[in-house]
Amino acid sequence: MALDATFWVAVSFVIFFGGLIYLKVPQKVNEMLNKIILGIKNEIDESEKLRTEAKILLDNAQKKLNTAQSVSKEILDQAKKDSDRLIIELNDKFHKSSEIKKNSAQTKITLMKDSAIKEIKNTSVKIAMDSVKKIITTSVDRSKLDNLFEKNLNETKAELRKINL
Repeated sequence: MALDATFWVAVSFVIFFGGLIYLKVPQKVNEMLNKIILGIKNEIDESEKLRTEAKILLDNAQKKLNTAQSVSKEILDQAKKDSDRLIIELNDKFHKSSEIKKNSAQTKITLMKDSAIKEIKNTSVKIAMDSVKKIITTSVDRSKLDNLFEKNLNETKAELRKINL
């Protein structure tokens, strides 16, 4: 049998694979692949942890946002209540002040009216006294006195009407 090239290729093939097995190359390749697989698993686990932490942070941020929104709503509601209460208080104070001013004005009007009545009475008494003085000083007869009295009475009435207007 002649050793042809096919035989030598087969022998070198067997020697090559024998050498690989002797040098434990498949185990080393397997170990390297296992290390790579383990590294990928670790990275996947780490990314899962990061995703879980990110979800927790997102939930916490959402809770804080919801809390802040509810607090701001409460603050706005309280501010609205306070402003409504303040408006009501100011309105009440305004009405009370207006009522006090109105009562004060009515009191002043009443005092002025009483003063005017007193002034009218004083003027009437003065005019009557002046008339009596004229009558006494002139001492004329009775018909002239009656005419003078009527005239003074009419003057008094005219003066009172002027004051009342």
